Amino acid sequence: MEIKIDNRNELFKRNEIRFRLNNEKNPSFEEMKKKISEQVKKPEENIDIYNIKGNFGLNQFNVDAYVYDSKEDLKKAEQKTQKQRKEAGLEKAKKAVEEPAKVEEPAKVEEPAKVEEPAKVE
Repeated sequence: MEIKIDNRNELFKRNEIRFRLNNEKNPSFEEMKKKISEQVKKPEENIDIYNIKGNFGLNQFNVDAYVYDSKEDLKKAEQKTQKQRKEAGLEKAKKAVEEPAKVEEPAKVEEPAKVEEPAKVE
């Protein structure tokens, strides 16, 4: 297993890595996570493998992965599908209905005391 490309992306706090692997059969994503974590000395939970590509007739596979600095950085950078975004919006709406917003009563404005006009003396 050899590293072909290793770029640092400071915006997402990750290393973008491409490996070339010689193997008899297609490697699984979990196998690759273990191998990459051993190679780069980062925990498996910080690794996102997004592509394993092989060429027909060759035992070479290109593996593309993102290695994040922390698990929180991985969660921030994860792309959500349209369905996931829609479900999150529905959950927010459901919470808003269940917990009615506290309506503040308008502040009472005290009317100035009526001043009686002095009686006219005739």
